Amino acid sequence: MGLEADIAMTAMMTEAEKVNARMVPPPVEDRAPHAGDIIELEGTSVTFGRGESQTQALSTTSLEVKPGEFVALVGPSGCGKSTILKLVAGLLTPSTGHVFVAGREVGARAARVGMAFQNPTMLPWLKVRDNVMLPLKIVAPFKTQFRAERHRAFKDKADALLESVGLGGFADKYPWQLSGGMLQRASLCRALIHEPQLLLLDEPFGALDQFTREELWATMQELWMKHRPTVLLVTHDLREAGYLGTRIIVMSARPGRVINDSPVAFPYPRTVEMTFEPEFVALNQNLRSLIVHARTAAKA
Repeated sequence: MGLEADIAMTAMMTEAEKVNARMVPPPVEDRAPHAGDIIELEGTSVTFGRGESQTQALSTTSLEVKPGEFVALVGPSGCGKSTILKLVAGLLTPSTGHVFVAGREVGARAARVGMAFQNPTMLPWLKVRDNVMLPLKIVAPFKTQFRAERHRAFKDKADALLESVGLGGFADKYPWQLSGGMLQRASLCRALIHEPQLLLLDEPFGALDQFTREELWATMQELWMKHRPTVLLVTHDLREAGYLGTRIIVMSARPGRVINDSPVAFPYPRTVEMTFEPEFVALNQNLRSLIVHARTAAKA
């Protein structure tokens, strides 16, 4: 896979991530087992360093995500949530086991991927519309049409996405002219414009105030319900996980491992008001108890 979608945003990646994104392993054959899964971790672990300085970030983990699921990863800091995200994105190589995306091992470029991060970094010299269209310039099959369509069909596509998230009048603005919440909306548009099979979200709303964050939960829900990508969300916010997720996976403290994997039964569309109802509060309390118990056990 090699993180095709994120290469469009190379200027926004750290130098280490750029190097890893360019290191594309040899492709492997399609595999029959679990071929219907978008994501599969098979006996996967990650260890950093060697000898006495060795740190295991992720214990041996197996995980499957079906097409169209919205899976939220929660747990204490350092539990391996972002490690899993980086494995799926191709930014990390597992120490043991395998990572498959769309039925092929990471490196085979089998899926289009969109990404949104906590800091919605935009190229400051490009207008918002041009930032949103960046993946179309890089990702097949759109890149072969970009020169011909950037002022026609692709422009209309970007404008329609921006309109859908309330940014219809800001396509010709520069990033520095937008608020943090508006930039995150534009970032979501950029992550979805090339119609990804898989959307990876790493704390995308964590830097925003509570009210803006809740507004963007509704925006993300609407976008997911309309476009139906498979989503893997890393978050510390248990309300956010319950509001958005079809499944919630709870990770233990380092070394990270899955300690609970449960579906979320609430129907869509969900509302902020729902998050204060007894059933939703009970879900949050259960998640919190699992995390507290795991942290206590790790310190014992």
